[in-house]
Amino acid sequence: MLIRRVEEDDWALVRDVRLRALREDPSVFGSSIAREEMFKESHWRMRVRTVSTWVALDSTGTPRGIVSMLLEPGSPADDRHVVALWVAPEVRRQGIGWRLLDTVRLAAIDEEARTVSLWMVDDNHAAGDLYVRAGFARTGERHELQRDPERIEERYVLTLR
Repeated sequence: MLIRRVEEDDWALVRDVRLRALREDPSVFGSSIAREEMFKESHWRMRVRTVSTWVALDSTGTPRGIVSMLLEPGSPADDRHVVALWVAPEVRRQGIGWRLLDTVRLAAIDEEARTVSLWMVDDNHAAGDLYVRAGFARTGERHELQRDPERIEERYVLTLR
């Protein structure tokens, strides 16, 4: 599996993987398929241009996973935030999620970040297991999921230095 950082001209690849993720696992993301299907090419290009994103590609070039990292508004300048981590169901439990998270960790270190953080919906147990095994710690900081106030998400943090 190749983990490759995408560039702006890869916008259609990012769109396709992201929409598949939202279609197949709608309950684990803060956004919705209905919202993101409305995005135009210009939005996808801007997203790829402004948010560091990597895709996992199998030997045929088929995308099997995605992750993005950003400086979240309102967060400390030395924190990087993980968003949109997803691995295709047919290749889960093969280390791809681990490799995508490790790619973010290394990129955050290169940017001299002190921490990497993420928000996870409470009932996403498989992702929670992965994050804890990868060294992320629960913070106890919680809030309602914006698109579904019945659901709660919690912030996890990985200390890099």
